[in-house]
Amino acid sequence: MKYDGDRSVEPSPGGGWADLTDHLWRFRSQYRDVRDPDKILRGALRLGMDLSGACEGCVGAIQPGLGEARLLHRTSEDASWDRRLLSGFLRGEKVAVPPDVMLARLRRHGRMWGALAIRSADATFHWDARQAFSAIGGLANELIDQADLFRIREVRARVDRKVLEQSHPKHLSYEVLHGIRSLIAYDHSAALLIHDADLGVLEVVAEQVAWRKAKGENVGRKFPLKASLHELLAQPVVLGFDRAEGGDGWTDWAGGGSPLLAELLDYDRVSRYGTFAPPEGAILCASLITRSGLLGVLKVASIHPGSFCPYEVDLISQFLPQAAVSLQNARRTETLERRMIDAERKHAMADLARGVSHDVNNALGAVLPLVQQLLDDLETDAFDPESATADLLQVERSIRVCRRIFGGMLNFARGSARNPSDVSPAQAVDSALVIFRETLERRGVTLTVDVPADLPPLFAVQADVEQLLLNLISNARDATGPGDSLTIRARTVEGWLVLEVEDTGSGIPPEDLAKLQEPFFTTKPNGHGLGVAICRSIAAQLRGRFSIDSIPGEGTRVRVDFPIDEGREGS
Repeated sequence: MKYDGDRSVEPSPGGGWADLTDHLWRFRSQYRDVRDPDKILRGALRLGMDLSGACEGCVGAIQPGLGEARLLHRTSEDASWDRRLLSGFLRGEKVAVPPDVMLARLRRHGRMWGALAIRSADATFHWDARQAFSAIGGLANELIDQADLFRIREVRARVDRKVLEQSHPKHLSYEVLHGIRSLIAYDHSAALLIHDADLGVLEVVAEQVAWRKAKGENVGRKFPLKASLHELLAQPVVLGFDRAEGGDGWTDWAGGGSPLLAELLDYDRVSRYGTFAPPEGAILCASLITRSGLLGVLKVASIHPGSFCPYEVDLISQFLPQAAVSLQNARRTETLERRMIDAERKHAMADLARGVSHDVNNALGAVLPLVQQLLDDLETDAFDPESATADLLQVERSIRVCRRIFGGMLNFARGSARNPSDVSPAQAVDSALVIFRETLERRGVTLTVDVPADLPPLFAVQADVEQLLLNLISNARDATGPGDSLTIRARTVEGWLVLEVEDTGSGIPPEDLAKLQEPFFTTKPNGHGLGVAICRSIAAQLRGRFSIDSIPGEGTRVRVDFPIDEGREGS
């Protein structure tokens, strides 16, 4: 007999419960490599129905906070099942099971979790049949435990792969949250908070929301960490809290925790945008510890009290050391990248200063003779209001040019906060062109900008996007001359925001184009070879794609593809 969860074929001779051991052995052989618990449950249900001659079956499960069991699967959509009977049976209550119904308990994650149920009209199931059906449930438990263990190993392997790929800390953080979600059935949210020792705060760096399809709104929020709580979290601990009856305060059921920690992490009642979130009824809090001390905190929350038990505590305890070390290594890599970007920013400032000095000198050079002429006219009583007005308007235009150039450079030099936010592509391009527009006009380069204002924003650090644009435009400026053109365009293509910077300048020889993949390679006399590397790094941080096409003598096109709405991974 083959048990595929939906049908059975060719029952073996003799059939029934008499051949139970043989059926269980074959069922184990067929499902021992199955990784989908639902498929195992459907197969076990079908096995029980085939051996008993039952006509209907279902799989029910209980969930904290709900009085009735949920039906996960049933063989007939028209069949009606007593959900209170199922939930009472699973909670150990004294219930009257009808003679034509058999139930088998299912344990999962260290607790009574669900039940297999079959029914045969006008039949009476005796003790031996019920014992045999319970044996099927026991085998299903064993196979599901194996599938859960495989999933744990799979999650660990995924995190290891991300580490080997040298993933950005944000991407690795969400990989950890994705892994936790696949292991623990929470229905509210999960978040990763990193400890800032200098400021004494916990900052939310990644968040997933389970109770609605929405973006994680708490990324970037900071919460002061009291010394007593820091002392509690300074050792590897996984703490469990349930909201107290009446909704006021928290109780610690895992031992060793402080309700103050649960109150600190209970920050999601009202979102930044005024929408109310369902209250968290249960919280797991785990400290991320490395040799350097407290790295951060992992928070997992469910809506109903009692959603977690020692199984989840033990599971997270096994998972945390690997996650902590992986995140620490990724953050060290990020620190090195940040230092490299800061060094590139300083070099770019010097390069920009050299590039705009001619424009500033021209503007100020036009101001000085006009001011001198006005002074001479006043001293010689030759002052003409009409001529003076024209001269002052020219002075104003020149000063505005200088102010615009210096303002753009100051904004670039200051950078912006490291917290990601919605960045308008059109505004980012305008900010970059404030510095270059005068230079391009002076060189005789035709500038074309096709960046619609209504493009979807990038969820990124403003300074990083501006850095990328400044590097690309600066390279295009250096490669162009009189009669050439520079085009900056952006558009959306099948879920991606595509940004292109294209020029008709000198182009890049094929042998040099291949070397642009390497840091520190440059063809500029005063270059250091980090500009393109920085652009690739920024694109990678946003999970984008970066490519360069160039033909010597015809020009170069740089294309960066950003996934739309990337970074809001808490949805």
